[in-house]
Amino acid sequence: MMKRMVLTALLALALPLVAFATTSSDFTNSGGTLTGSSSGLTLGSSELIAVGQNGSISGNGNLGTVSFSTGLLVSGSLEGQTTGPSYFSGGLGTTFIITGNGSGGTFDGTIFTGSFTGPVAWTLVTLANGTHNYELQGSIEGTWYTGATVDGATIQITINTGKGYFNGKTTISSGDTNIVTSVTPVPEPGTLGLLGTGLIGLAGALHRKLKA
Repeated sequence: MMKRMVLTALLALALPLVAFATTSSDFTNSGGTLTGSSSGLTLGSSELIAVGQNGSISGNGNLGTVSFSTGLLVSGSLEGQTTGPSYFSGGLGTTFIITGNGSGGTFDGTIFTGSFTGPVAWTLVTLANGTHNYELQGSIEGTWYTGATVDGATIQITINTGKGYFNGKTTISSGDTNIVTSVTPVPEPGTLGLLGTGLIGLAGALHRKLKA
């Protein structure tokens, strides 16, 4: 009975010290035509050029495609604002799709299909020489190729548009999409130390009781 009570107390102390380890996949894309109007921004197909996991590259080259579409322009202007981003709507009717072609160890088929979960920021960036490019940023959620529900975020940067502004069509220079694919509870080192110390103490106590 005493042994059971001590072990229960040790586990109660250990549980709050459990941490969480995340596994994430990173997708890099480049190229593809981005078109836009007040009805939304659409990237028809951009080449997937690199795939990694937790910071390490697992494949590169022509690995597939990335495509997306936002909702309506809800604030600001399509040409961009110097005081802050414009916003397109997310949610129902928006899309974000990553497709692999099987090269470099990538999955052959739809890797991720989902939508933007909230407003999509569209930001004009003015460089020191007076030229411009644009950045698109948004959070996404959808279905992983395993069937699991996952979420993440994307940032897409356009090519330099010169001293002019976005005129309805441009090209993606580079894009990066990070998707959290799993969250696993892992005991922290302090937890393991606590359990080890407690078990050693428990063994000593039982040993003394048997000798008495």
